[in-house]
Amino acid sequence: MQDPYFDKSANTGFRHLANAARFSIRGLTSAMQRESAFRQEAALLIILIPVAMLISSSAGDFLMLMAVSIFVLVVELLNSAIEATVDRIGEEHHELSGRAKDYGSAAVMLSLCVAGPVWLLMIYRFLWPAS
Repeated sequence: MQDPYFDKSANTGFRHLANAARFSIRGLTSAMQRESAFRQEAALLIILIPVAMLISSSAGDFLMLMAVSIFVLVVELLNSAIEATVDRIGEEHHELSGRAKDYGSAAVMLSLCVAGPVWLLMIYRFLWPAS
């Protein structure tokens, strides 16, 4: 039997779902083991979950805080995928490789620029509620 990772014809229905879940868990595990920025952002999210529960005035507010926080992790994973692909191609310096890595880094920075103000607004609303 061929490896289901390569045999796309056998990868349907429940098998596809199970394989996708397995590959996703493998990706998260690898990111936790190999990517320090992902570990730091995941640890921060774990710390921020109870803070979000405390400062959220509604389920929608909590979901918004979780969404922007998970968005940062998603972008970090995509950045790590870009870096791994570029490194697979070659370790020597190349302008396009550097540009790809810089774009990935910029995407992470922009995701933080989205998440930061949302968190600051929610903290502000918690500390100084409207009268």
